[in-house]
Amino acid sequence: MERYKEEFIEFMLECEVLKFGDFTTKSGRKTPFFVNTGYYRTGGQLQRLGRYYAKAIADAFGTDFDVLFGPAYKGIPLSVATTIALSEESGAEIRYCSNRKEVKDHGDKGILLGGPINDGDRVVIIEDVTTAGTSIRETLPILQAQGNVEVVGMCVSVDRQERGEGEKSALCEISDTYGFPTKAIVTMSEVTEYLTSHEVGGRKIIDDTLKAAIDAYYAQYGAK
Repeated sequence: MERYKEEFIEFMLECEVLKFGDFTTKSGRKTPFFVNTGYYRTGGQLQRLGRYYAKAIADAFGTDFDVLFGPAYKGIPLSVATTIALSEESGAEIRYCSNRKEVKDHGDKGILLGGPINDGDRVVIIEDVTTAGTSIRETLPILQAQGNVEVVGMCVSVDRQERGEGEKSALCEISDTYGFPTKAIVTMSEVTEYLTSHEVGGRKIIDDTLKAAIDAYYAQYGAK
């Protein structure tokens, strides 16, 4: 596993974004782990987060694209932090862009904030965690309304690797449905592998009991 992925896993623990215990997801699934990206709250945390996204995006899609689009609301700070990191790390001057939930009819009018999206632009979409597809169904019409744009790919922070509407993961389903590649900074299998074999802060995060609970969860809900 690449070192930046290992660092990102430790970073999620440090920020309390990644937690282990007994949780219930929005879909009603009982899960032994939970990812809450709302716990990235400080400038320093967003700076580091942007760098991890920038590394994953550059590795997967390169930097030859025009716009990084972050759907409202969580995608707004992600697109800003990551375009800054892409500029600092690779010198790529990529426009950040997000949508408003309601169209603004005065001042800076329209549904978009940040840089404009033009006909012919190449766009990467950035989101927080694996989506069930709801967000992308809202995002694509917004992008397509701006002109003949090409979606280069989509990047999220964590791929939970759970079944979506079918047997495949939500990220795989999005790629199959819409025809563009998807990427995660890390997958939950990478998280589990690393935290099973490494201590963080002098302690074992995933012991045998927790590993068994995670394995049982994926036996029931894991993507094929």
